[in-house]
Amino acid sequence: MTTITLNNGKEFPVVGFGTSRTSSGVIIQAVKDAIDAGYRHIDCAHIYGNEHEVGEAINAKIAEGIVKREDLFVVSKLWNCFHEPKEVKPALEHSLKQLNLDYLDLYLIHWPICYQKSNELCPTNEAGEILYGNTDILDTYRAMEELVDAGLTKSIGISNFNIKQIDYITKNARIQPVTNQVECHPYLLNKKLSDFCKSKNIVITAYAPLGSPARPRATPDYHVLL
Repeated sequence: MTTITLNNGKEFPVVGFGTSRTSSGVIIQAVKDAIDAGYRHIDCAHIYGNEHEVGEAINAKIAEGIVKREDLFVVSKLWNCFHEPKEVKPALEHSLKQLNLDYLDLYLIHWPICYQKSNELCPTNEAGEILYGNTDILDTYRAMEELVDAGLTKSIGISNFNIKQIDYITKNARIQPVTNQVECHPYLLNKKLSDFCKSKNIVITAYAPLGSPARPRATPDYHVLL
């Protein structure tokens, strides 16, 4: 698997296996097959609701001797309900417990949007409107930096951040984000954002690189890349 070097010197496999929108019962075999096929970068998130199954597959392949933990680059993401600084470490520890791993290779802020702390992942009022929190995204990021200090993740980054938000983080960060994971494909090049990230030595990680034809918001006339 080809890698590129991140701004902190870590090697990042350029092709990743995404685990979003995978039905329960399918993801375990899918991750096993991916590892057998040569994938070493596994992309997860709390909101996907399947980290325990992804972890089962990863640990099965480690037990088989197919890979060692250090061969894999495992990513997860901080969900919007856990942006308060005191919630950041427990959120990562929850993902580690689900994955049955001692550390992550990369932990991302999933969205630059803060929801109110709730038992629901997408808290809403009686009108169905999202209930937003007011935590400054820089405070969240500084709590992410402490996760690196604690050895819980080797790298930190961001996802779905725009240029203004990235500039705010990079000008104030002690540990620079290594990547910004955003939607990027031939119908959404995101070139201006990509060029800005490159100027900051931040790698763009493309999600939905094939256009995500199964996306809920796809219209009947949506052109499918494949």
